Amino acid sequence: MFKPSQLHNNAPSQLHNFTTSQLHNNAPSQLHNFTTSQLNLLFVANKPMYISSNKFLNQLKRKYGIKKMGFSGTLDPFACGCLIIASGQYTKLFRFLKKTPKTYIATLMLGAYSPTLDIEKIEKIENTASFSKEQITDILKNFSGKQKQLPPKYSAKKINGQRAYNLMENRQWTMENENVYLEKEIDIEIFDIELINYSHPFITFKASVSEGTYIRSLGFDIAQKLGVNGALTYLERVNEGKFHYECEKILNPLDYLDMEENFYLKDPENLILGKKLNINDFEIKKNGTYYVKYDKYFAIIEINEEVKYILNRIELC
Repeated sequence: MFKPSQLHNNAPSQLHNFTTSQLHNNAPSQLHNFTTSQLNLLFVANKPMYISSNKFLNQLKRKYGIKKMGFSGTLDPFACGCLIIASGQYTKLFRFLKKTPKTYIATLMLGAYSPTLDIEKIEKIENTASFSKEQITDILKNFSGKQKQLPPKYSAKKINGQRAYNLMENRQWTMENENVYLEKEIDIEIFDIELINYSHPFITFKASVSEGTYIRSLGFDIAQKLGVNGALTYLERVNEGKFHYECEKILNPLDYLDMEENFYLKDPENLILGKKLNINDFEIKKNGTYYVKYDKYFAIIEINEEVKYILNRIELC
């Protein structure tokens, strides 16, 4: 019987000048003398098993006493591990962060059928013949590289404006012939995959993958290559790029942006006021997306023959 793990209440190890009372789980919703910059946080939380990413986020909002907070990269309720959290202005940065490769550790139960491809809705379990470690290792190796993947029907993919899992829960879709996949393929890459342990009927493997890869689909596909059904009984996200869990240590977003720094050579007041910028006033003039530090702020700009603001007046950490 799988039991939910206990939720952690560990406060982050580094929170600038925050006091212990201000970080208490029952922190007040009004933050009194906190400055705006102190509300701009970026850190990695460790999501426990058997709680949705949204419910876990609500716990963190109460813990820190911050209303505007978000996460990047939903973890399924049964999954645990690395969840990137941001608050305040830093919630606008998610799409600019370098979050690949993502590394997961997963345990696959051979012979188990689940429409969700995980432990949450297992409908039947069949006995299967055991395999050699060499057979399993060879199968895993075949999944390395760029490839197409079908997302699960139970996923957050949007279909005509609705989440696929909602369509399934509301019985607007059915599992015809136990077809667990959506019809539209996505492009993914598996950078590395290795066998950690095999104790029949459980295969534990580690995979480093591109953003958007479904490990539940990968697990099911591995089982299918072995000629059986399969469902994940454990899933942990170890890291997303350089992001990994360090007791909710506060991070500097500039260290994690997936872009180069550029330098504005004229009066920074032009940036502060959001004035039109000239491409010749930057150290790097080639087309691309850059961050630019000035005064106590930074901006994200795009150069494409001319200069365009994407974000501006984001407070430095």
